[in-house]
Amino acid sequence: MYLFTSEVVSPGHPDKCADIIADNIVDKILQTDPNGRVASEVFVAGKNVVIGGEINAKINLSQEDYENIVKEALYHIGYKGEGYFTKEQCLHPDDIKVSVYVNQQSPDINQGVDQESGEIGAGDQGIMFGFASCEADEYMPAAITYARLLCDKVYKYAKANPDKLGVDIKTQVTVDYGTKDNFESCRPQSIHTIVVSAPCVQSMDIATLRSLIQNLIDDAGLPKELYNKEKTIIYINPTGRYVNHSSLHDSGLTGRKLIVDSFGGYAPIGGGAQSSKDYTKVDRSGLYAARYIAKNIVAAGLAKKCIVQLSYAIGVAKPTSVSVDTMGTQVSGVDDDKLSSFVMQNFSLTPKWITEKFNLNKPSNDTFLYAKVAALGQVGNASYPWEKLDSVELFKGLLK
Repeated sequence: MYLFTSEVVSPGHPDKCADIIADNIVDKILQTDPNGRVASEVFVAGKNVVIGGEINAKINLSQEDYENIVKEALYHIGYKGEGYFTKEQCLHPDDIKVSVYVNQQSPDINQGVDQESGEIGAGDQGIMFGFASCEADEYMPAAITYARLLCDKVYKYAKANPDKLGVDIKTQVTVDYGTKDNFESCRPQSIHTIVVSAPCVQSMDIATLRSLIQNLIDDAGLPKELYNKEKTIIYINPTGRYVNHSSLHDSGLTGRKLIVDSFGGYAPIGGGAQSSKDYTKVDRSGLYAARYIAKNIVAAGLAKKCIVQLSYAIGVAKPTSVSVDTMGTQVSGVDDDKLSSFVMQNFSLTPKWITEKFNLNKPSNDTFLYAKVAALGQVGNASYPWEKLDSVELFKGLLK
């Protein structure tokens, strides 16, 4: 055996609640002022939501605005206070107290970001990693792909059936590659272990809950060549009881689920969170650009998997470095040096270029909303603009 594991949490997990609230603020600001600058962190603990950070925009949100954003976000996530879980077992939005500590963004940052030339300087220094793999249709690693599939299935059922399940859900999938060589070559052999933890109402016994979740697993659409119900080890609420949940029993903080948000631990991450930040913050836009480049390289057939690293200096538009690592899976004649040079020559990768390429300053119901991205994961969803495969033919030119 050669095993690799990834986990995923649902929008109802307290950390994700914090991310989603923060990105609802980003959406609210940018939909009114596309040039708004936002970096607002959120902490959820018990019945308290604390919002802090820096905002510069043409819109000034009031205390009431923030309270409405918080409560509407929690209601949409699935915390509706319907009474199937008591106020001791689960968060009820009407009990929430919202505290706001928001300041203006430092002018020392502003002078480097908004440049007279119209260019946008990076809102911070740092490194970002994008990754892609041929293991699944989404060009994502297998473990996180199937953990997300299961989490989405159970979460949707929980939202539709609040009399049975709560929305604070975790899933975990272990993939067996058989050998290290299969792992390096992106050849998963089977799903070895599945873990699902989902809160249920107190009246539901563990046998009923496990039967319910097992049916959802079987109906989730896992690949038949990888999932064998009789052979896969399956743990469902392994402690035997999971009723108490939400921020009443586990605090939440923006940026604490970076591995869940990205590649499930299969590839490096830059360390900076995406949620809560506007598009000038390269922790967000740089990840999207690096993922876009990596995905198009793999989709073009130039490698089985690919890591793209970008780095930036605060107030400087062009990245300070660009590197491509195909982890030894590249096709003959197209090495990492050639790919790195090709990317630098053909993609500007400035914050302005990234913003305009993916319309990051224009979140909307018709394109994407940052709050929805926070709920579903920052990468790997085909509907996101940065997941488009519109540079495949450009990269295929390297094969000629």
